[in-house]
This record gives sequence, structure tokens and C-alpha cells, in this order.
Amino acid sequence: MNHSDSRINPRQLGTPRGGGAYVAVPTSGDKKNRNKPTRGRKKCIFEAYMSKEDVSAGLKRGELIQGPLRINPKKYHEAFIPSPDGTRDIFIDGVVARNRALNGDIVVVKLLPKEQWKVIKPDGSDKETEATHESDVPEDMLGTCIPQETAKGDDKSPDVIIEAQFDDNDAEHGQDHLQDTLTDDIKKLSLDTSEKVNAVGIGGIYKTKQDDAPKLNDPRLLPDTSLQRTAKVVYILEKKHSRAATGFIKLLADKNSELFKRCAMFSPVDHRVPRVYVSLADCPLDFVTRPEDYSNMLFICRIVDWKEDSNFATGQLAKSLGQAGEIEPETEGILMEYGVDFSDFPPGALECLPQNLPWVISQEEMARRRDLRKECIFTIDPSTAKDLDDALSCKQLPDGNFEVGVHIADVSFFVLEETELDKVASERATSVYLVQKVIPMLPKLLCEELCSLNPMRDRLTFSVMWKMTPEGKILDEWFGRTVICSCVKLSYDHAQSMIESPGKVFSPEELPPVSPQHSIAEIQQAVLNLHQIAQHLRKQRFVGGALRLDQLKLSFTLDQESGMPQGCYIYQYRDSNKLVEEFMLLANMAVAHQIYRSFPKQALLRRHPPPQTKLLKDLMEFCNQVGLDIDFSSAGTLHKSLNEIFGPDKYSEARKEVLTNMFSRPMQMALYFCTGVLENETLFRHYALNVPFYTHFTSPIRRYADVIVHRLLSASLGASSPIKMEKEAIQKQADHCNDRKMASKRVQELSADLFFSIFVRECGPLESEAMVMGVLNEAFDVLVLKFGVQKRIYCNALPLVGFHFQKVGRKPELTLMWEPEKLEQESVPQVITIFTLVEVVLTSDGVPLKYSALLKRPSSEK
Repeated sequence: MNHSDSRINPRQLGTPRGGGAYVAVPTSGDKKNRNKPTRGRKKCIFEAYMSKEDVSAGLKRGELIQGPLRINPKKYHEAFIPSPDGTRDIFIDGVVARNRALNGDIVVVKLLPKEQWKVIKPDGSDKETEATHESDVPEDMLGTCIPQETAKGDDKSPDVIIEAQFDDNDAEHGQDHLQDTLTDDIKKLSLDTSEKVNAVGIGGIYKTKQDDAPKLNDPRLLPDTSLQRTAKVVYILEKKHSRAATGFIKLLADKNSELFKRCAMFSPVDHRVPRVYVSLADCPLDFVTRPEDYSNMLFICRIVDWKEDSNFATGQLAKSLGQAGEIEPETEGILMEYGVDFSDFPPGALECLPQNLPWVISQEEMARRRDLRKECIFTIDPSTAKDLDDALSCKQLPDGNFEVGVHIADVSFFVLEETELDKVASERATSVYLVQKVIPMLPKLLCEELCSLNPMRDRLTFSVMWKMTPEGKILDEWFGRTVICSCVKLSYDHAQSMIESPGKVFSPEELPPVSPQHSIAEIQQAVLNLHQIAQHLRKQRFVGGALRLDQLKLSFTLDQESGMPQGCYIYQYRDSNKLVEEFMLLANMAVAHQIYRSFPKQALLRRHPPPQTKLLKDLMEFCNQVGLDIDFSSAGTLHKSLNEIFGPDKYSEARKEVLTNMFSRPMQMALYFCTGVLENETLFRHYALNVPFYTHFTSPIRRYADVIVHRLLSASLGASSPIKMEKEAIQKQADHCNDRKMASKRVQELSADLFFSIFVRECGPLESEAMVMGVLNEAFDVLVLKFGVQKRIYCNALPLVGFHFQKVGRKPELTLMWEPEKLEQESVPQVITIFTLVEVVLTSDGVPLKYSALLKRPSSEK
């Protein structure tokens, strides 16, 4: 019962536990339960869940622990939940112990007796015991998170090696999990200590031998610091996982069974989801007679149930998506798996929109607002943007100071509380940006027309205006509802040209259409003044202890006819981006203070907790080992270390990219929250920005949190009645916004991943320099510099005579011995250590969306 024909089942290659088959084979943790299924009689594989009352009482007494479940994407039998005290994660060993919970679910676990805890080897070779964190560096701190190409796991485990060769680009191979193996010093806990597996050569000759020696390390005799607590799931508090998966259907193996006549087997692409029995009635009509026609056809399945006595869940086939490896079927699969609503807006929601078009601002509404239509106000956005949330203005005052304005689309004017439209927007919670399209939070009429700050159109806005010195010191601040008329829609490229050529006179042909009310020179001067002030603001922020981690972001050029990727490049984050970012941050901070002052129990703010202590400690240890002097004491010192540690040589940027990536791993997610539910004000802080209060105000077209913030701001100014939501309802909505934000971020990464895989397939093989990020004893991780993707390179996939792993001091090092090109020549050695520069070739694997990185042979000439 392996996965689809296009996916290799490692069982056929002689591995003890394959990555492809989701069967509740007891692992070391499961064996303690001794409830292995037996043929012929129904026996429970999984424990029944505890009752709600017992769970509630157990949590109160501290006997049970709750938290979000994270399943290792590469080794689905490993799962973790965060420890409430911030120490090493709690390990859930095996499918049985996980008790039918899926990735992301909020579960309740019971700790297993101490003799079943994991022993952490003192030499540090087992440190990666939290391999699967969803570590989200907040966007307030970086450009955009890139796809993280990583394979998880103990490199000696054959399922990982085989997956590296055949299955290393799974839709779920850990891009969300930035805590990946750094070195053998932050390495994965070997799951079953009784199995020692050796891998030799390419394709691998696998031999497994049982180690019958008595265990020297009895967990009961060891200190807690040498142990990782293990637990089993006793209850699912909240099913956060969508229960939808993409995959393939097959006939059951046993043609004589009763089930064969009724059911097919659905095999999900994501190995963390169980295989599912689906009714043959849901399958295509000719599937039973011509199953081979469907071997490459993607389907969506929804899990309906998973009984205690079955290895497999039961579900319904929702729909057939199309051929695997094609853009639209794969995209639809990603959206459905992550629960993104891309359906048409319901009639009830559309009825909330203005019906008399073209819509005009009424005189009564004009009278309630400050009229800024004659001011020089403009937007700066990506050239393809259609939903223009924010505009800027900068007017020099007679005293030499400036009046600077941030003007944000007044979405809350159109989206009224408790309407059908409000309900839909609150459920979607965010727009989702794919490579080729946007799934909007609001109907097109609002996000591209009535709310979008399009040039030469009167638009309703919410403005924050400051009187500022040329150095960015705030002398005065004003909030209010306004009307603007943007004079031009600039792209980041246009603004960048103005910044780079301050003396240049731009001709009308070089810019988009400009309103006759304002000259190009006036707009250019405003951009230059904003740039000057932004530079001061930015400098002050970093001197004041802020941190920014810029990770490489991949962008694509698409064929206009076919929509296929034609080219890809690393997105450049330039001064024009920084200019906009500084004023958006300033507006968000100003609004956070205003709404918290006015509504101390109802304000919706955004907090960013400090890094996870355990992972930070691992990273500090790693930096010491490789001789890097990094000051981890605060966000500011970390930023300073990162920007000062490297010299001006050609590769310092690459080394900085590698370190930035590593620093991202211990970072926690920034979260929306309601101030009324957190007692301690120190918890409101934003670690990366190093400020006490922060919120999101500047993107209400694409983020629902900002809509609530607009309503709070409006009420704080007496422009509307107080918000109807109580603090508990605001917190519930904040939690939902956090969940949807995380999902949309994953979807964005998977979309970029999909397009990059197709780009490699269509335009590959691709060559690039790469820098080593982590060294294991049979593999190493690289950051591919031209494309910003990460890949693991396995020694057994290379034409080597042999390889040797050692520690030089405390620094891990792999020596590769390359096969000579000619018989009479000697083998060529190549030393791989952290920051080594190598040449790699990315090639498509001939399986949909899979590609590998291979190391180019070093030149034999000295």
C-alpha cells in the first residue's frame, strides 16, 4: 500500500520504516502501549480520548499539558509540543502516541513515566530535539520569508536518505520549520535507539542490526537536563488542521477483501496526514477498470473520521484537481489544504456594497472630514499592485520643518460591524498572495476600486499627520478622517530612480500619469524629503535597539500567455522600500498608543515575544563552535553583530545571508492580541522592533486586524460609536487572524516553491554558487545563493570514493573524496565546513515538483 506510483516507497528498498506509508507501526514510544493490531480481530490501535471534564480537571491540576502539535514533515512518526516553561519541547513518539491528531491541532498530552523519556547524548550529537518548529520571523522584522529547502532527521536513517534522492521537495518538506539541522551538534534525536542503520554508496545497501546490549542510560538515573520529556495525546482541544489533503487514489491491494468492492485508498502527498479510505462511489466511473489513468491525477480528500481500531482514516473525495505538477491543480490543492476560501463572495456580502455606481462621496460625508484633496499625496507600491492601501505626503513648512502624512484607505466606512460583508472578511482575515494571483479578503469593487487609493480619484482615508524636524523628531501629531486625491501611482522603481538621481529632471514619459494639479518636480522633492527623514528614523530605530532579519525572497517573471515561469530573481529590498516601511511603522506605533490610551481593555495590538531560550542557547553554542562572536543579549546587539561581523570581501554578503537564516530559527511569531486579556504590560512588547506598543493599521484592504484597529481609532476620536465587541470576542478574532496569517504565509511559500520547481523543470539544470549552512556526518545543507533556496546534499548521492566526518576543535567538517575522472589519477579531496563556498546544480527529478541539488566536482588542478 505505497504512495502513488510516482512516489518511491522506501519499504521496497529495504528500509525498516518508510516515509511513504502511514501505518501505525509502533515506534519505541508506541511499543510501551502494546496495542498492536492483529489480523482477524478488531483491536484498538489508539486509546480512547479522555472526557472533557477529566481534561479540564487535569489541566487545572497541572497533570496534563496543552499546546499546538507539530509533526516533523520528514519523519511523520515524530511530533512535538512546546513546553509551557520554554525549555526543551515535549516529544510525542510515534503515530499511536499522537492518537489521531494532525499537524497544528491544539492537543492535550499526558507525560509518560520518566523511564520512557528520551536520553539526550552528552556529546551534543542529539541536540536537534525540536526539529519541527513553525518559527515565523515577523514581517515587521524582515522582507519576506523564503522557501526553506530542508530535509529533516538523523542522516543515518534510510528513509531520510531515500527521500533526499527521490522525494526531497515535498509540498511539506519543512519550509515552515526554520529550525533545521545546523550541524551534528544540533542534530535530530535518533528515534529508535535499538535500530542502527548504515547507508553505503548510491541507492544504498541497507543493513539493519539489532543492538541487544543492555541500555546503559536508564532515564530514571539521569538528571532532567539530560532528558527530553515524552508524552501521549489524550484529547484534541481544537482541530486547527483543515482535514483536507491533496493526494492520489489507488485500488486496495487485497482484491478478495470486502473493502476492495467498496473503497479505494487515498494517499496524501503530505506524509503527516494518514492514508484514507474513500468510497469507490466518489471515485471517477472508470477508476476501477482503468486505475492507471489516474496515477498522476491529484484529488482533494476531506477526512471525516478516524476510528480507534483503524490505521486509516475515512474520508470523502471532494474533487479531482487535475494532473500533478501543473500550476492550477497544484495551486488549488494548496489553497484547499490550508483552508483558504477562494469561492465567490456570497450575494449577502455583495449587497453590503454601494449599489449606485459610479459611487461618489456625499456632501454630508465631506463635511465630517478634513479635505486634503489639493495636497501633493501619492502612493508607492510594487508595479503590479492593485489594492493600494496607503499614500504619503510631505510638505515643507515655512519654519523649515515638515508636515508628513500617512493616509490609509478608510475600509471601515464600507465594511460596517456585524454586516454579512464584515462576517466574510473576518473569516477570511487576510488576502492571500500567490505568485500568479491574489485571493482577496474583500470583493474586487472595494479592494481594487472604492477603497484603493487610485490616482486622480477622490478617496476616503484615515490619516496620521506629524509635524517633524528634518531629522525625524516629532513635534506634533494628528489623527483624523480625511479625503484625499492621489496625484500619481509610483512604483518602487520610480521612487528609487528619484532617490538615486536627485538632480535629474524626469520627463512625463518616464513616469505614470501625474495629476495636472502637481508638478513632477514637486512630487520628486516630496519623495527626496521623505527619504531623508526615513534615513534618520531608521538610524534612530537601530541605535535604539531594533532588529531586522532580511531573508532572500524569490520573485518570478511569468509568460503572459501560458502563465509559466520564464525567469526568477532575488527581490531587491532598496531605499524606496525602506522609505515606505519607516512611515508605516511610525503610523502603526502612533495608532497603537492612541487606541491603548483610549481603550486599555479592548485595544487590538501586536506583540512579538523574545526568542525561544532553548533554541537561542543552541544557536549561541553553535556560534561559539564555529568561532563567531555574536552578542545575543538583545535584539539590538544581535542586529549590530550581524551587520558588523563580516568584512568587505566578495562573500561577506553570502555569509551574512547564512547567519540571518540561522538567527531566524529561534525567533517566535509576532501575534495579535487584545490588551484586556493580558494582565502584564511587559508582555505587550515587540521584541524585534524593540517598542512597548505596536499594532497593524496600514493595510485594512488586505488584513482584517487593521479593520478592527480602524474602528477603535475612529471611536477613540469620537468619530463613531464604541466598538461592539467585548474583549473576549476581540481576542478570539485576534487568534483567528494569527491562524490565518500563518496559513497564508505557508501558502505564499508553497506557491513560490511550486513555481520554482516548475522553473527548474522547464529551464534547468540551473547552476549556482551555494554556501554551506550546516554540516552533518553524511550530508550538509547549503543556501543556493542565486535563488535563495536551501537544499540538503547527501554524500551517498555523489560519485565519491568515500567521505570522512570529524570535528576540528568544535567545528564540524566533512572531507569528500571524489572519484578520479581518469583511472590513473588520484581522488580529489574537498573539505566542507560552515561557510564553505561550493558550486551546485539544481536538476528536476522527473517526478512532479521534485528537484535535487548536486555538488559540482571541484577542479582537480591545484
